[in-house]
Amino acid sequence: MSLDSDTLAQLLDTVRRFVSERLRPLEAHISETDEVPEAVVAEMRELGLFGLTIPEGYGGLGLSMEEECLVAIEMGRTSPAFRSVFGTNVGIGSQGLVMFGSDAQKAKWLPGIASGEIVTSFALTEPEAGSDSAAVKTRARLDGDAYVLDGQKIFITNADKAGLFTVMARTDPDKAGGAGVSAFLVPGDLPGLHVGPPEKKMGQQGAHVCTVSFDGVRVPIENRLGAEGEGFKVAMRVLDRGRLHISAVCVGVAERLIADCVAFAAERKQFGKAIAEFQLIQAMIADSKTESLAAKALTLETARTRDAGKSVTLEAAAAKYFASEMVGRVADRAVQIHGGAGYIADYGIERFYRDVRIFRIYEGTSQIQQIVIARETMKAGG
Repeated sequence: MSLDSDTLAQLLDTVRRFVSERLRPLEAHISETDEVPEAVVAEMRELGLFGLTIPEGYGGLGLSMEEECLVAIEMGRTSPAFRSVFGTNVGIGSQGLVMFGSDAQKAKWLPGIASGEIVTSFALTEPEAGSDSAAVKTRARLDGDAYVLDGQKIFITNADKAGLFTVMARTDPDKAGGAGVSAFLVPGDLPGLHVGPPEKKMGQQGAHVCTVSFDGVRVPIENRLGAEGEGFKVAMRVLDRGRLHISAVCVGVAERLIADCVAFAAERKQFGKAIAEFQLIQAMIADSKTESLAAKALTLETARTRDAGKSVTLEAAAAKYFASEMVGRVADRAVQIHGGAGYIADYGIERFYRDVRIFRIYEGTSQIQQIVIARETMKAGG
């Protein structure tokens, strides 16, 4: 499903104005309080942001991958914590259900996810499983009409607000690696499911990650997502899409930082003239602009390829690798261009410097992307 060009332009304009008029003035407040105000979350629900990728038949907007990336770029122009509020509903928290769910599962959960009434979460990472995602130890034992889940997940985004978790758990302890892992839709209010307090983090205050524990949680058989042993496949397909979304957010943040650098360099004077006139400042702006354009082109081209129904495992990994490393370099240059002001909290640049650091880690570290890119390239003969 794709929107017509007028509807898409209208959506992007609405998001752009929401970001500039409503969200940007709140950036410092969110950072200090570690909380996005409920009034803002309610506005996000009204705008349909929780349902961007949910099919229209279930109350969502049913955006294509390219359209989702264009919205993510706009959302990248403000603190990433705002996007995180609905990011799991749009991506990793819902897409397993969209791609692999039965008709009954979709009818039960997707309308609430699309409206934002249900917040979703994706529970894969464990103390010994993250980059090695096939090393899942959380156990799901079949007992009558339910699976009994025992184990622990860590660094789970939006866990403290989640009404529904997509959980990866091992159903066959005799099968090593991904073959013994299955995916489950686990409501957040089931007995034995416990969510710990939000972790204190380096950046992205307002976006919460928590530990989630499962102690004898009984999950009905009908809540299994796909067949037994398909969990790893579910996770990998979900991450392909999530990696493109993150790439687009990185592009948006880079564009925001470049605009801030240009505005600052035009005003800040040294040696009797604006620092924008100095070629070494211009070089940093030029490098940042060139890299952000390259990341944008790679991200949108890969999104279009995915929309055409082709596999993009290699290209999505390349986009995420390049875009997340790129925005780190742009943020570093932004601090440098702002000089002392870049290091002071009031200007907000140091906050972005911390915020973007996670992009090189979650949904597959840069090193995991390199492995995927090399493996897929060698498989294809170069």
